[in-house]
Amino acid sequence: MNPETNNNDVKRYHLVTVEETPPPEDMPEGDWFKYVVSYGDSKINCVRGGTLKEVTRHAEDFVENLNLRSTMGYSGYAARSTKAKTT
Repeated sequence: MNPETNNNDVKRYHLVTVEETPPPEDMPEGDWFKYVVSYGDSKINCVRGGTLKEVTRHAEDFVENLNLRSTMGYSGYAARSTKAKTT
């Protein structure tokens, strides 16, 4: 089975790689990692500071959240408002 699909043949996001990278410009020195998330032919490239374990956990949580949002019918690309609507 393709790792980008689940048992229902629904396309899924998945973590491709986490690797060490130099800090972004104007950011403090320290441990920085680049991680790549894939969705079909699309790739999301992210950079985050922290330990390898911390960044990997963050990336896994990010992928899980994207997959949850897409199964609920929300776009994985659009931010949702967390504020309660008042009338």
